[in-house]
Amino acid sequence: MSNSLWSAARNVLCVRLDTIGDVLMTGPALRALRAVVPDRRITLLTSRSGARTGRLMPEVDDAIAYQAPWMKGEREPDPEPDRDMAGLLRTRSFDAAVIFTVYSQSPLPAALLCHLAGIPLRLAHSRENPYLLLSDWVRESEPDQEVRHEVRRQLDLVAAVGAVTPDERLALEVPADARRRVARLLSEAGVDAGADWAVLHPGATAPSRRYPAERWAEVCAVLTRDHGVRVVLSGGADEIELVEAVRRRAGTGASVAGRLDLAGLAALLEAAPLLLAGNSGPVHAAAAVGTPVVDVYALTNPQHTPWAVPSRVLFEDVPCRWCYRSVCPEGHHRCLLGVPAADVVDAALALLRFRRLSHG
Repeated sequence: MSNSLWSAARNVLCVRLDTIGDVLMTGPALRALRAVVPDRRITLLTSRSGARTGRLMPEVDDAIAYQAPWMKGEREPDPEPDRDMAGLLRTRSFDAAVIFTVYSQSPLPAALLCHLAGIPLRLAHSRENPYLLLSDWVRESEPDQEVRHEVRRQLDLVAAVGAVTPDERLALEVPADARRRVARLLSEAGVDAGADWAVLHPGATAPSRRYPAERWAEVCAVLTRDHGVRVVLSGGADEIELVEAVRRRAGTGASVAGRLDLAGLAALLEAAPLLLAGNSGPVHAAAAVGTPVVDVYALTNPQHTPWAVPSRVLFEDVPCRWCYRSVCPEGHHRCLLGVPAADVVDAALALLRFRRLSHG
């Protein structure tokens, strides 16, 4: 690989077509790309939710939303949007493209798009010889030879062309107006910012990663009733019913479900002493604003635990771990159901104590 060619690249396209969590976990690699060439411009090509995320990331100068036909999601089988995207990318005169994928994704469709856009340098992990589709590539080593955290995987990729950074944390820039909106919501909910409180996010996009609502309700009730920890429940507009089910069972808790965009969620997590959640985007958003996390972690994959933030990762080890499935293939959800609510409460209290001590 010619690092000298890469060091001359000032206008770089970074392709990460996944959603919030994966985009956030790519942030340190984007920072590394800029660290070696400080005047480098980083444009992110990503999903719609990824574009909303990218616009809050300090490493990203611009974000382009694209519903790629080789990614999960409903789209008409019309090639015209893809021709249009190749044309748009061509007009941007990118010097280089870095294609970020999880190990099970092929980089070659995105590499072809970048090739058609006339981008001369193209880097990715690849399981097979890409020939002319990639100018630079790192042979795929996962999962047979190693398994890395998603952040480390992408840092290793850009390191192959000389891009490194001493700061490997996730990062989000929280807008001031989002902080003001969240402060009003917390005041309306009667939350004392100086007391112990926590955000509880019970939802997850994949059913295999959802801790049961009744367990979350028990956690919420015990934290509030027995330990005086106020709980604020968060969720998207499509999770309001779930959040209300948790509140009804718990008999307590304030809800901001459906009332926050991504910037608002980031502001809420930044203000919070603690997040309780399962494997989901908010875990990585919390890490990006430095908030400790209790992660009730379904063993669907090992790469997405909280990164560089105080955390407790709870699960029951099972023979079927690392299934990489959105629906539990065994139907028993033991990796989650084996975690008692009392363990979640204990983990939350431990992290709240740690935070109090670390903040003097």
